[in-house]
Amino acid sequence: MNWNRILSGLVALFYFVIAVIHGGVELAFKCAIFLLLPLGCIWFSDAMGGYTGLGLLKFGAPITKQSPGILVCIMGWVVLLLPVIIIVIF
Repeated sequence: MNWNRILSGLVALFYFVIAVIHGGVELAFKCAIFLLLPLGCIWFSDAMGGYTGLGLLKFGAPITKQSPGILVCIMGWVVLLLPVIIIVIF
């Protein structure tokens, strides 16, 4: 296990605990759903970067080239830290 997985797991756990404390089960569920994509991008960046084929939407443009794993990991971190970034800005 590398430091990206450990640190992102701790950040996700922090978000989840805060969601349970402040919003109960419903907010915790929404938080868990939100955390799936960034954690997937961070933990499995090479596999997700290697994906080509249809995009998320049926009518969207297909993904024709692989993405570098490091960029997928970085974008996962950006999405994971987005709530903190928003709080700092406002």
